[in-house]
Amino acid sequence: MKRIALFGTSADPPTAGHKTILNWLAQHFDWVAVWASDNPFKSHQTSLEHRSAMLLLMIQEINSPRQNLCLYPELSSPRTLETVARAKSLWKNAELTLVIGSDLVEQLPRWYQVEDLLKQVQLLVVPRPNYPPQELDLWQLRRRGADVAIASLNAPNVSSTSYRETGDTEALTPTIEDYINRENLYAWHEAQKRAKVAH
Repeated sequence: MKRIALFGTSADPPTAGHKTILNWLAQHFDWVAVWASDNPFKSHQTSLEHRSAMLLLMIQEINSPRQNLCLYPELSSPRTLETVARAKSLWKNAELTLVIGSDLVEQLPRWYQVEDLLKQVQLLVVPRPNYPPQELDLWQLRRRGADVAIASLNAPNVSSTSYRETGDTEALTPTIEDYINRENLYAWHEAQKRAKVAH
């Protein structure tokens, strides 16, 4: 049976952390479906189109030897249950694993029709720095019927949030940084340009 990882991310913007995760997934699954999504629990600074374009650039940058990373914008939905229904129509009889960051574990029980969702997929939690998965949260998910595993990788301590708030380019790969500059994305970027003009 084909093992497929479903990795939707707000990717606002995609970081070196996302790249590490994608690399790891490509080595551990037959196929990795990636998409940019709107998280109803977050606000987003950049359009879905730009975030999707940046994820595509990152996938191309990785150039996985198995050629098993692919962008699927059609899977994007604020409701993961809808995403899984679309994935099941694309890959009949596949084993689907939903990949989430450990920062989302506590939020997951509030997702739309989460019991239905957890019956249809396995769950893979990717540890994020400063967000260790809590045993109680994992236990509560398992009690709701989740088949939960923890990914054995160490993602770098970078985040989209810190980039958006401070403009810290350490979080970005050069390809993504070039795209952001070319498209004039993110508010701090505009402020930086205005500050240069003022000098």
